[in-house]
Amino acid sequence: MRTRPLKVALLGCGVVGSEVARIMTTHADDLAARIGAPVELAGVAVRRPSKVREGIEPALITTDATALVERGDIDVVVEVIGGIEPARTLITTAFENGASVVSANKALLAEDGAALHAAAEKYGRDLYYEAAVAGAIPLVRPLRESLAGDKVNRVLGIVNGTTNFILDKMDTSGAGYSEALDEATALGYAEADPTADVEGFDAAAKAAILAGIAFHTRVKIGDVHREGITEVTAADIASARRMGCTVKLLAICERAADGASVTARVHPAMIPLSHPLASVREAYNAVFVEAEAAGQLMFYGPGAGGSPTASAVLGDLVAVCRNKLGEATGPGESAYTRLPVSPMGEVVTRYHISLDVADKPGVLAQVATVFAEQGVSIDTVRQQGKDGEASLVVVTHRAPDAALSGTVEALRKLDTVRGVASIMRVEGE
Repeated sequence: MRTRPLKVALLGCGVVGSEVARIMTTHADDLAARIGAPVELAGVAVRRPSKVREGIEPALITTDATALVERGDIDVVVEVIGGIEPARTLITTAFENGASVVSANKALLAEDGAALHAAAEKYGRDLYYEAAVAGAIPLVRPLRESLAGDKVNRVLGIVNGTTNFILDKMDTSGAGYSEALDEATALGYAEADPTADVEGFDAAAKAAILAGIAFHTRVKIGDVHREGITEVTAADIASARRMGCTVKLLAICERAADGASVTARVHPAMIPLSHPLASVREAYNAVFVEAEAAGQLMFYGPGAGGSPTASAVLGDLVAVCRNKLGEATGPGESAYTRLPVSPMGEVVTRYHISLDVADKPGVLAQVATVFAEQGVSIDTVRQQGKDGEASLVVVTHRAPDAALSGTVEALRKLDTVRGVASIMRVEGE
């Protein structure tokens, strides 16, 4: 074993960063044995130096992150500060000064991953980011390495624990969205400002990363169709239950049937209770990967939190340190297919549409005519009526999303349709 330690700079010491530092200290001997050399925490960049950080030597704390990554004797920089800047500049500076990087920064990777990979390649450094997607679940490395010889056609999963907790509580307790969000906040699953989670931004960033790796093409967060869960109601959950379904916020990345394009989307969807994703409860994550040779693979586990995310960071740290000792680098960006990302309108989906209609003869015929004119085939219809008012629930066969959207707009113009109560896609069949 080499006796000279590999030096690690930690950028950020919040929930994840402090856990990374703790594990590096308490498991130092095991990490050294696995790597082939000891690892030493050489500096920790923070914004509030006065805060007490148990287990970290005060002399290691600095507010000058730039000076830390510019030192020249740092072997690996662990970036867990999040956001676009200063993270992007610090990572690039680390590459320039001889360090490889382990990051958990999904937003930055989804926005500017190509440039970061290019900088890593230019300077001969590693860029690893298992912790950026699905917490402790090994997912990035299996896609980048284990399935490198296979053809991945679809990635489907629950990649945000906060929204899964909220939807699960709405389903199991009958709570409304606001009540379930309040419970998630009280338990620490939701941030004080939950926008990134409940509006789907977090899941969309992860979908962009997964699609890029799975399909060997460049996908940015702006390419991902995004819908959150704020409009999901207790009535939607009840409708799903009547269909033998539940509602989940899904990230779906698909290769087109002809192989000429890909799609990436995040939105709530009804899935059958028989589907394995339907049983993913609380704040857990699960991802299905469908590959030609391997078939269906499912990855399941805690998708967030200090310890789970730190586990993924430390796994990358071990790999990067091993590469350093061997004077090698791991896999970089693979974007050779250069496939275009199709817009949501071209995606073929199914819809569950709930309409408030007048309870009188001929309404169903009018609604059916609209679907036929838009080229959308109806799978099932359920109608209930009383005292001149009725509800009509239509589930379609698969059709282009643009045709389904056009159908909804045409339905709104019917005199007999009082309102569109809810619209939700149906997946997993």
